[in-house]
Amino acid sequence: MGRLLILLFLLNILFSCSSAPRYGSASEKKAPSKSAAKVSQNKSAKEKSASRLIPVEKNPTLSYQRQWTGEASWYGKDFHGKKTANGEIFNMHQLTAAHRTLPLGSVVQVTNLDNGKSVQVRINDRGPYIHGRLIDLSYGAAKQLDFTQHGTATVRLQVLSFGDNSYKKD
Repeated sequence: MGRLLILLFLLNILFSCSSAPRYGSASEKKAPSKSAAKVSQNKSAKEKSASRLIPVEKNPTLSYQRQWTGEASWYGKDFHGKKTANGEIFNMHQLTAAHRTLPLGSVVQVTNLDNGKSVQVRINDRGPYIHGRLIDLSYGAAKQLDFTQHGTATVRLQVLSFGDNSYKKD
């Protein structure tokens, strides 16, 4: 009986430690029809970019929360020039942010509740990884919200549009 419990315990540890893919594979995506491919070829780059954003008011069935209040922090120099979660190179001066769950490419308005200043940022990374933090803003966004000296600020985050969670390929 004791050996059986030990075996079950070890099997449980073995399977619970297995890794899961961070992103789905290309083979999981459904191939578009020929007519959809023709329409896609005729769209301009601007139309394609705009069609990936989903305005909040047109999608009341989305299960994502649309507004939060919490603590924001910022990141910059240590990550400048490195890849973000969506595959682009991080520029600490651009208006971007990291959020744990919002789809990559989402656009949110962040308002500093201490001074009323607000900025629109695009979610291009994952984080923050410090407990209790709502969002990690780029240095450029934090500078516009006027909290780079303090390091953190209490903010309201409002989703303006949901992204398509796409990964930028080189």
